Amino acid sequence: MSLSMRRILAVFLATALLGTLAACGGGTNELKADLEVMKKRPGGRIDPIPEIKPYESFVYDPSQLRSPFQPSVPVVAPGAGGVRPDARRNREFLEGFSLDTLKMVGTLKQSGRIYGLVQTKDGLIHRVSVGNYVGQNDGHVSAVNDSKIAVVEIVPDGLGGYMERQAAITLGTN
Repeated sequence: MSLSMRRILAVFLATALLGTLAACGGGTNELKADLEVMKKRPGGRIDPIPEIKPYESFVYDPSQLRSPFQPSVPVVAPGAGGVRPDARRNREFLEGFSLDTLKMVGTLKQSGRIYGLVQTKDGLIHRVSVGNYVGQNDGHVSAVNDSKIAVVEIVPDGLGGYMERQAAITLGTN
């Protein structure tokens, strides 16, 4: 590239740079006018500082409290009565399904008795009433109404025994 070409290119780049910088400098008059209009507006109302409640201290006295390593309810020794699943009872069909895979799809009233309609994951619909068993935890149907089927399950309590747990199959779950 010749010297004259370099000079022309340098002059062209300098002109373009100065033109760009000149374009950035304008427009502040409009901004200042907008700022003056905003300053003339009345100020807003500032809400008062909320009242702070005084701190109430708590004196921790561990001698008056239950140890966190002890059960909160009295433990019944394993095999000492209490609730237990009936191993000799004949199993019903819906006990082969986990309770969370069953879906209540409606109710049926027949001969004065109300039945809950339960759909299994394979799409088949079964009817249940109070006294039937559902789910894999010896779930006993305790009530049926228009919106849910109440179930009492017998589950291990983690201490060698069993306990009852309330569950439900509600209309439209899953």
